Parts: sequence; C-alpha cells; structure tokens
Amino acid sequence: MNHPKHFSVTVRVWRQAGPQEPGKMVSYKVTDVSPDMSFLEMLDILNDGLLKKGDTPITFESDCREGICGSCGLVINGDVHGPDEHSTVCQLHMRRFRDGDVITVEPWRVKAFPVLKDLAVDRSSLDRIIAAGGYVSINTGAAPDANAIPIEKDKAEEAMDAAACIGCGACVASCPNGAAMLFTGAKISQLALLPQGAPERSVRALSMVAAMDKEGFGNCTNEYECEAVCPKDVKVANIARMNREFLLANLLSKR
Repeated sequence: MNHPKHFSVTVRVWRQAGPQEPGKMVSYKVTDVSPDMSFLEMLDILNDGLLKKGDTPITFESDCREGICGSCGLVINGDVHGPDEHSTVCQLHMRRFRDGDVITVEPWRVKAFPVLKDLAVDRSSLDRIIAAGGYVSINTGAAPDANAIPIEKDKAEEAMDAAACIGCGACVASCPNGAAMLFTGAKISQLALLPQGAPERSVRALSMVAAMDKEGFGNCTNEYECEAVCPKDVKVANIARMNREFLLANLLSKR
C-alpha cells in the first residue's frame, strides 16, 4: 500500500468519564500522521492536540509498547487488537490505514471488564483468577535442583507455549460469550504439565475455575475466536486440558 509521507484520518473513539457515567462515540480528525507511526503514537498525537485546546485527553492503557505486557487492549474497526493477526495494538502501524479513513476505537466490551474511563477497562478479574491458584506455593528446592528434574521435551514446550499468555484479555473480548477459558486454561496448563505443579494440581484446577465463574465470565462454545486473536497464538487445546484437569480434580475430591 503506497502512502504519502503524511496523511490524515478521522478517529471515532469511545468517551466515558467514569464507570457510572454514560458514554458516547466522539470523532476527531488527526493530521500529520506518518505511516511509520504505531497506532498508540497516533493516539498520543491526538491527545497532544486535545491538551493544547484545553480538552480532556483520551484515556487508554499502554506500558511496554513492545507486544509484551498486553495492556494496550482496544477494539479497532471491530477487530480485537486491530486488523493484524496475533498482534497487539502497540505493534499496529498506521501504514495499515489510508488517507481519509475513519477509524472506530472502542474498549473491551465485556461484563467482567467494566470500563474505568474512555478506553481503559478494569481487568483485575484476571488477577483474581491467578490469585486463586495460578502459582506454586510449596518448596520446590533451589534453582539447580529444579533444573535437575527431568522433563520430556514435548511437555516442556507445551508448558512454555501456555506460559506465553500475557493476560491481555483479547480472548475474552473476542468471545461472543465473554469467556476467559483460554486464559484460565493456559495458566492451569503451564503448571499441570510440569512436575513442580503436581502437588497442587487438583486444588488449583478447582479453585481457578471457581474463581473464573465467580467473576461472571461466560462459557466456551468452541467459536475459536479466542485463539484467532491471541497475540501469542495460545491454542484452544489448553481449554480441553483445563476441562480434563477440572473433571479429574472433581472425581478425586469425592473419594
């Protein structure tokens, strides 16, 4: 796609003053956009212009801007994290858009992720799922001892693939049911596959699934939207493993 050195776009963005306030879409024109800018840099320019006019800047989240932290969760033109596959918003560049484009930007639309302000949502529900059991609390020995535990290569690779989840919430935002099962499945899987996670395996599955349900997330109906938008390409096989872990834990708890 050929671009001029600089071009203009119109950004339709969700503005909401607070969690209990009504929100609405507001349009802004952004000029002097470089195709080499990231999407977040374009929002920075928009905010600079709002500040110069004495207006309130748009609230959105970002941190690393390297596709690592997962905090830059937005819905852009109906696509979770934007049009690029398996990517985060901070990795989206303005070369993906044309001069004169109208770009619609919204926050995650999930009951369990209430809007705090504008494009920022409260994703602490994911933290509470982790707090329910996404850790190893027993003494596993010093690092040399842990590294000496033999682990099959395929199991180690599966665990690392699951551990790649950055907890951005894109899987939840893309799911028609608002399910957090890919996130929870990945966090359960990464420990269930390793010997260090074995002692708390059953209680972990029961506690994390219970926490997920308590937060009001929906259930999986095999839409596969979660896998399609995941920045780290975490596979839905982790949901199947979570279900197996949960069923086994239930059986063991009734003995």
